[in-house]
Amino acid sequence: MDLEDQLHDSAMKWGVDYFGIADLSAAQNEILEQGGTEIAEYPRSISIGIALFQTIVNQLPRRQERAVAVSYRSHCYDIINARLDLIISRLASVLQHGGHKAYPVAASKRVNDDRICAIFSHKLSAHLAGLGWIGKNCLLITPNMGPRVRWATVLTDAPLETKARPMDERCGDCRDCIDICPVKAFTGQPFRAEDPRAVRFDASKCDRYFSKMKEKNEETAVCGLCLYTCQHGRQ
Repeated sequence: MDLEDQLHDSAMKWGVDYFGIADLSAAQNEILEQGGTEIAEYPRSISIGIALFQTIVNQLPRRQERAVAVSYRSHCYDIINARLDLIISRLASVLQHGGHKAYPVAASKRVNDDRICAIFSHKLSAHLAGLGWIGKNCLLITPNMGPRVRWATVLTDAPLETKARPMDERCGDCRDCIDICPVKAFTGQPFRAEDPRAVRFDASKCDRYFSKMKEKNEETAVCGLCLYTCQHGRQ
């Protein structure tokens, strides 16, 4: 069994729904700007994703109800992020034991409060791995589950074969995520890797909205409406 199959089969056995390998060369400038030289030195990445529970996501229009908010935060955020982090740690160990460099990137950890971003974009990696496209809601949208997936990444120098190309955008004229956003944080511009995020999304509006919700009641401070409303994931 080659290394790609070993990693894929292990990840699937450990509970992922999506697995892909990306060549990061086309996005080196963007990766360097976001994460610096230590992150940009890796030529490839492994993307894994776990689908969210449709039953819980479909309740998000009632997210201000305590039971809905607690269920979403627990089972569609905290627990799935922990599962993802455990799996990328194990995959990184497999790579390291094989003599390769591996850098597991946490599923959901902000490292820059000014820029409101993590050290690396899971969405960009999954897009380059051919698992979906980045939509007008700035989320990775898969053909079958839409944006109802959480992601994590392992960066590596292992000579892994990439077997898919990035998907073309399929949002068309749809404005559902733009119109439903409580703070109108999305501009409606399509994704282009060379554009700064601000062209598509005002992250500070979203961040301030969450801060105000937390001040009011931290337990019910969830949103996710842009994730809920996407036609590609609604069932």
